[in-house]
This record gives sequence, C-alpha cells and structure tokens, in this order.
Amino acid sequence: MRFAVLGAGRIGQVHAGAIASVEGAELAAVADPVAAAAEALRDRYGCDIRRIAAIEAAEDVDAVVICTPTDTHADLIERFARAGKAVFCEKPVDLSVERVKDCLETVEATGATLMVGFQRRFDPDFRALKQTIDDGKIGKVEMVTLTSRDPGPPPYAYIERSGGIFRDMTIHDFDVARWMLAEEVETVMAAASVLVDPEIGELGDYDSVNVILTTATGRQATITNTRRATYGYDQRIEVHGSKGSVSAENHRQARVEIANADGYTRPPLLGFFMDRYTAAYAAEIAAFVRAVRDGTPPPTTGHDGLMALALAEAAIRSVAEGRAVTVPEVI
Repeated sequence: MRFAVLGAGRIGQVHAGAIASVEGAELAAVADPVAAAAEALRDRYGCDIRRIAAIEAAEDVDAVVICTPTDTHADLIERFARAGKAVFCEKPVDLSVERVKDCLETVEATGATLMVGFQRRFDPDFRALKQTIDDGKIGKVEMVTLTSRDPGPPPYAYIERSGGIFRDMTIHDFDVARWMLAEEVETVMAAASVLVDPEIGELGDYDSVNVILTTATGRQATITNTRRATYGYDQRIEVHGSKGSVSAENHRQARVEIANADGYTRPPLLGFFMDRYTAAYAAEIAAFVRAVRDGTPPPTTGHDGLMALALAEAAIRSVAEGRAVTVPEVI
C-alpha cells in the first residue's frame, strides 16, 4: 500500500518511520509547508515531496496519514475520502463534537476507510493485558486505573492549538478506558489544576487532571494525568476484576535491577511517547493496511474518535460546572 504523509512534524516523522517498518507499506510522498521538514523525510525514506492537491489526484497514492494541526483534520478527512483514498488520521478528528459527526457522515457516504490514531491499543503489553481480560482470567471488570504522565509540557504554541489537555492528552486514556471497560461511559467527573506552569493557565488550559468515568452498570475508570513527571514517561494500567487484577508496568531504558549496599535501583523510564510506543505505531499501521486490503472495519474507527472526544467535552464541562456530566449531554 502506497502512503502519503500529510505533515512532517514530530508525529509525521513517527508515522513515516512506522510505514517504513511495515511489510507491504511504502511511503510514496510527503506534504508539508515547511520545506526543511519535508526534505528530511524525503532524504530519509526516498519519497517525493508534493502539494496536497497533487496527492489528492495521484494514482500512485492509496492512503494518506493526516498529521497536520488538529483544526485541519476534518476538512482533510472529507477531502481525501471523496478522492477515494483510505484515511488514517491522528486524534482528534476535530475539537468540535458536531464537526466530527458531520465529518463521519461524509466518510460513511463515500464508503471510505477511516482509522483514528489511538496507538496505545496496539502496544504489545496493553494488548496482552486486554487479552487476559477477554480470556476471563480476572473475572468481570470492575475498576480500571490509568496513569499517564508526560515528562514535561509541550511548547506554548502547541497548547494554543491543541484544544487543551482533555482533548489532546487525556483523550488517549478515554479511548483506553472505553476499550478496557467494554461498555460505554455514562457519567464523567473531572478535576483540573495548574500546578506545573502558570503560563499554561494563562493560555486557558490545565496541566494536572484527574477523571472518574462510570458506566451504566457501575464500572469505574480513574484517570490521572500531569504534564510533569521528573522521572520520565509514566504509562501504567491496572484493571481490577471479580477474580483478580492485571497490570501493565512502565518500560525502562533497560530491564535490569541493581542491588547493593545503597539498596535496589533500576534504570530510568523511557523518555517520551516516540520511544515508548515505537512497536505500537508500527502495529497500528499494519492493522490499517490489513483493514484496507481485506475491506474490514479498522480496529479504531471514527466512532471511537467521536466517543473519546465526547468524554473530553464532558470532562471540560465537569470542571467548569463542578458536577458529574452525562455523556448524552455533550453528544
């Protein structure tokens, strides 16, 4: 399958590397208004540099990976769906629930394949954890605990366009929570603070949040996020069930432990998501390729993108109004 990557920034570079690592996938073209960024991918992977309009009309491009700023995602999805291309889009589809719903109607009308980028579902450890649940080894799921802590905040310019921590960072945890709970969330209760950098608050965002999700049957998921973890990229899951629990721990720079007179020490955590989820990004693209070739729904659909954004919107409203918000209120 011949791909074009739209946007050669940080996440575009990650996806270009994933495409290059997947058998049956080829990076044919890249588009980015920043010449140096596009040239870097061209030089590394041997692809062409083209304008978006040329990629849209190209017969040698089967699919696009959208890694442009969030406020361009929905328009590009619709544009390439109408052009007959398969579309992989980084989360979120848009910052507006209504705009996402309109976009998904266009995708359905064109019959295009759309996969939304939630790479954590493809992490080998997280998939093994989910398989343990599906195999019934911990009984019926009752409580999910998700810890996601970034080593540091993103640039201010990114925060201004990201839609805020709930839509940008916590949205991954919302998706994983839905995946682990295996039923839709009914209510969202969130708390948010600015504890890391006052400037983030000046920009209208938060950097430290906690969320409690509850389903109709009473299952719960607790999410904790912060933009500052001095010890590295902290990514953990624990799922408690009626017969036991299962957890997935952090990845470290090496899997060794030193014991001496000073005690027990282990190597630092991996630095950030590009290192932690390398295998997940490759598995994600491989799953997209299979879905397009087999004509089957992708593992993470536009509906998954919509529901994760709806939970983000409910969390934002919960913080603003100091109450639990039901999902039907925002979707």
